[in-house]
Amino acid sequence: MASWLELTQQWLTSARAMGLVFAASVIVLGAALLSQYVGGLQPCVLCLFQRVPYALTIFLSGSVLALLAFGGQSWPTLTRGALTVCAVLFFAGAGIAAYHVGVEQGWWSGTTSCSGPNLNAMMIDELREHLLSAPIVRCDEAAWSLLGISLSGYNFLTSLALSGACIWLARSTGRP
Repeated sequence: MASWLELTQQWLTSARAMGLVFAASVIVLGAALLSQYVGGLQPCVLCLFQRVPYALTIFLSGSVLALLAFGGQSWPTLTRGALTVCAVLFFAGAGIAAYHVGVEQGWWSGTTSCSGPNLNAMMIDELREHLLSAPIVRCDEAAWSLLGISLSGYNFLTSLALSGACIWLARSTGRP
């Protein structure tokens, strides 16, 4: 009788592996966009930076999926390489999320764009115009949390898990 790992590796093709990465990235980025546009949670600059690895993995995995679907070949080496790049992107996203968690917890200070520009040198009219133009979303204040963990904390855990999954998929994928 075959083990669970053997059955998974038999089921796992290059296209399915890339499809899983594509779907996971779309779900996470979609959830972030829904929380912003439907839920009203305005992102800070670090929140926006955390979205970049997901957008890049959507582009990369979608491109490889299209190549696999319309190219007529399996290209396992290309798939393993793309999965490895996705793992690195997710790991970088985990790093950005960890930095953001540190800013939220007060372990270190955020970037200047997290707290807004230096307003000392502005004239009154410039200051009024700046304050009325756009709200500043602070990076050191969690907009939402569950069980004491902010969205950045959950993104850190998700990014690490997806990075590990991509490494596992890259090692397990080899069939058309």
